[in-house]
Amino acid sequence: MEIPAELRYSSDHEWVRPAEGGAQVGITDFAQDALGDVVYVELPEIGAQVAADEPMCEIESTKSVSDIFAPISGEVVEVNVALEDEPQLVNESPYGDGWICVIAPTDDAAQASAEMEALLDADGYAALIAEDI
Repeated sequence: MEIPAELRYSSDHEWVRPAEGGAQVGITDFAQDALGDVVYVELPEIGAQVAADEPMCEIESTKSVSDIFAPISGEVVEVNVALEDEPQLVNESPYGDGWICVIAPTDDAAQASAEMEALLDADGYAALIAEDI
C-alpha cells in the first residue's frame, strides 16, 4: 500500500498536497483499493464552498457509492475534468493523475493552519489503516 511521505491524510482516506493556488485533494491508495473499480466520479463544482470533514462529492465503484469528504475548508478552484471520461484514473494513479480537486483554503489563516495540522502524516495514516489491513 503506497503512502507518500510528503502528503497529509484525513481519517476518511483523503490526501492533501500543497499546490499552486491551494491544496490538491484525492483519495488514498487504500481507499481506491477498498472501493474496487471506479466507474464514475461526481466532481465538486468550481466555486463551491466546502467545509472540513463534510461531503464534497461522490465516487461510484462496482461495489458502492461513497462520499468524498473535504479534508480542509475553502473554495474549490479546480477540478480534474479528466475523471469525467476516465474515472479509472483514481484506481490507476490515486496520487497522480487520479486527483479530484484543488481547494483554496479559507481566508482565516489560523483555521487553515489548524485544519492542515489536524491531518495525519504518513506514519499516522499507516497506523490508522494497519487496523483494517
